[in-house]
Order: sequence, then structure tokens, then C-alpha cells
Amino acid sequence: MNNYNQIFAQRTKALTITIINELSEIPYSDKISNIRKQIFRSVSSTASNYRAMCRARSTKEKYSKMCIVVEEADETLFWLELIDELHLLKKENVEQLINEANEILKVTSTYKKKLGEELK
Repeated sequence: MNNYNQIFAQRTKALTITIINELSEIPYSDKISNIRKQIFRSVSSTASNYRAMCRARSTKEKYSKMCIVVEEADETLFWLELIDELHLLKKENVEQLINEANEILKVTSTYKKKLGEELK
């Protein structure tokens, strides 16, 4: 499980880096300013809280961190959908980001559910 956690922590970090790089290329405008700030926060929170979950001392602490990861991953997906609908990035680029964010959300939601069942 530890190796999987390391791989997945790297995957969430890679998505963070990719999103920051992609959106940093867009020139400043009121249209992009808030979106960029919000998605940078949510995607980096997904990665950092997943990393913190890996170091949790108990199932209860893991569950608590995973709740944050799922919430932030879902928010990241929301901002990516908005970026797509506003045509702020090339369609193929944003589709790849949405697919990865969706996979991260699905995996973390499943893990959150498993941890919740362990706590019962």
C-alpha cells in the first residue's frame, strides 16, 4: 500500500504542476484571474492533503484528510470544466486534465468510502 500511496501522491503532484504550467501561460485578464487563483489552490490542496493522508497516524485521521482530498479534487474538476466551457485552453489539453482530475476524484472517493467503512 505504501508504494501505491507514493505513486498516487506523485500523480496528484504532477497534475498540480501541469495545471500551474498550463494556466500560467494565459495572459492576465479579469476573466482568468479568479479561476487561475482558485484552481491553483484546489489542485495543490488535493496533492498536499493526499500527501498528509499518507502520513496519518490513524484511520480516523486518514479519513479526515481524505475528505478534504475528495472535496478539493471535486473543486478542481469544477474549475477545469469552467475552463473548458470558457475555451481558455486548447480542447485536447483541457480534456486530458479533466480526465486525470476525474480519475483522481474517483480513486480518492472510493478510498474515502473504504476508510469510512473501516471506522464503523
